Amino acid sequence: MRGFCGSGQLISVSSYCDHHGEEPALSGTRGSGTIFFHNCNLRCKYCQNHQISQGTDNRSQTLSSSELAAIMLHLQNDLRCHNINLVSPSHYVPQIVEALCHAIPAGLHIPLIYNTNGYDSLDTLKMLDGVIDIYLPDLKYADNLYADEFSHCSNYVESSRQAIKEMYRQAGNLVIDESGIAQSGLIVRHLILPNDVAGSADSLRWLANDISKDVTVSIMAQYYPCHLASQEPLISRKISLEEYSHVAEMVNELGLENGWFQEMNSPEFYLPDFNHPGRPFSK
Repeated sequence: MRGFCGSGQLISVSSYCDHHGEEPALSGTRGSGTIFFHNCNLRCKYCQNHQISQGTDNRSQTLSSSELAAIMLHLQNDLRCHNINLVSPSHYVPQIVEALCHAIPAGLHIPLIYNTNGYDSLDTLKMLDGVIDIYLPDLKYADNLYADEFSHCSNYVESSRQAIKEMYRQAGNLVIDESGIAQSGLIVRHLILPNDVAGSADSLRWLANDISKDVTVSIMAQYYPCHLASQEPLISRKISLEEYSHVAEMVNELGLENGWFQEMNSPEFYLPDFNHPGRPFSK
């Protein structure tokens, strides 16, 4: 019997490609070698990846660990990507580590990115110490009532915060090479949600006070009412300029100087379509 995430023993991958829409230090000029895993341990009503994260995905491939290793090597050697970007990896950690045991002796050497919604087991993260180069977690909510209502997770706030603390302990501040490409460190993503559902001020204040003012933060303006969001009045629209400006002011007031802001015109640009598994994004 399968659990909440719906995954089995074998790895299920929905797509992999050289993705050019990540943060500049990750995408660089040759793209981030992104592997989108099928299923998820959350059920966000507004998930832009809902085609592959929730329910049956007829496009996914069921792979062994050695086949996943081959994909990693293809992204590095053939597509010449700057890194291996593991998207929604939390429910496949043992299989990913097994794949790395195949890939690293075969020559895999570029940085590994753990690209996660932030709802991660502390014990699992501790076992990844020394394995992951770059942690890329979301910090979605500051209120568990909203986390439960919109992502079916009643303990997201405390879980994500302790996970991010552990990620920072392991990886520290972002390290970028002479070409502007990230080699190690932590990048925390915060998606602005309409009507302050994300609790942006509280989340950013926690980052500045409990992690570091030097932490790298990626402020995302790409929210689009995908999936079931149109049925939820609080999240049924894109964010406003006023909401965007308020978060920008908070970042400046708190002295969070490292990172990026998405442009306000980003929602449609970043919407994926996994009916095209080899190229889910237009760019």
